[in-house]
Amino acid sequence: MRIGNKLSHLSRRDLFRVAGQYGLSSTLLAAGSFGGAMSLGNLANAAESTYEKRFAKPARHTLKFGAAGFNPQNLLIERAGALEFARDLESRTDGEIRVEFIGNNQICGQVSCVEKTQQGIVDIYAASTQNSAGGAPYLNVLDYAYMFRNRADQYHFLYSPKSQALLREPYERRHGLKFLFSHAELRGIQLGLAWQDKPTVTSIEQLFGTKNRVTGTQLGRIAMQALNLNPVPVAWEETLDGLKQGLIDGAETWASAVAYANMSPVVSQSVYLNFFCGTEHTAMSAEVFDGLGGDLQDAVMESAYWAQTHVQAANEAALVKTVGASDPQLPGTIFAQNNVRNAFLSKEELRKAEEMCSPEFQPQLWEEWRERINGWAGGLDTYQEIYDEVRTIPEDTLPENVEPRRWWKA
Repeated sequence: MRIGNKLSHLSRRDLFRVAGQYGLSSTLLAAGSFGGAMSLGNLANAAESTYEKRFAKPARHTLKFGAAGFNPQNLLIERAGALEFARDLESRTDGEIRVEFIGNNQICGQVSCVEKTQQGIVDIYAASTQNSAGGAPYLNVLDYAYMFRNRADQYHFLYSPKSQALLREPYERRHGLKFLFSHAELRGIQLGLAWQDKPTVTSIEQLFGTKNRVTGTQLGRIAMQALNLNPVPVAWEETLDGLKQGLIDGAETWASAVAYANMSPVVSQSVYLNFFCGTEHTAMSAEVFDGLGGDLQDAVMESAYWAQTHVQAANEAALVKTVGASDPQLPGTIFAQNNVRNAFLSKEELRKAEEMCSPEFQPQLWEEWRERINGWAGGLDTYQEIYDEVRTIPEDTLPENVEPRRWWKA
């Protein structure tokens, strides 16, 4: 099992030997905190120290965290912040809250984590908002095509107090879930090996007629159909096989998702269409949150804020230094090692795609869903309000330079 090169000398058996003694959560939290190579002895010592800190006194609340397919290995590729949040929350509450982290699809997957949180099987979950939209349709609010220009816009909105009325409060009211924080990327088309010997994509027309995997988002399908991208529903866990076997030409997802899910060997080109959100979010049961005392509720929010700032910086660095989503591409990155070419489309091509599918230029395509989502939001024009809010910052703002704000404080 590999975590960067941290666990390169350790087998899964070694990991589970340590976990059998100190518990899987303590072992994973310890592994995720390492900065260099790790031996079995180092891991055992770190897990023991972590265990002793976590169990120094009885916890008032033990929260199950269903983290879809995530583990310390792939959370160093896509920096979604799940382990950092759990670690900070335990430390911030001096052990009053203990988090049992359950990843690797052991308790829930990308599609099912949201439902299992609503059912009370887990208390906190991490998965993409798009995969979760099947169980929590209000999450479609993030997926209007070209509402966000770039990742800076996404982070700006996540920090904005306006995200309360436009995202968080309707999501909690309708689905009983509290949106805590999220990573931010924009979705493109990840082309399979059939495109390996074809020229790098430079125009939207080159993608017309291709058959591409789509997530659970209804709004994503609208954009893909308008762009002649033939959306085909395929479970995230089956997407790799679909690309490998050539059952689909590509998949709509984002760069670090390809890298963390080990899809890079079957992806030849990562096309940055940037047409709607790729947001790997963490949320928790509102009922569980409401059952915490006021001091612990404050701690959850502060840990969520801290995790959001961590993700903002760490994922921007990982995209360049770990994934290889840059031009020029750094050697030794996952994309470079697997010959995945970055296809960055020009502003002119992106504008062409926007004019084909966005609510601004093709409002008739979105009327039914826009009216539905606006109704859920109490009559707010969700698309226009989010569109206007994110354009209060300059278009050339770098994602890492977006000002962090505690969104629940005006």
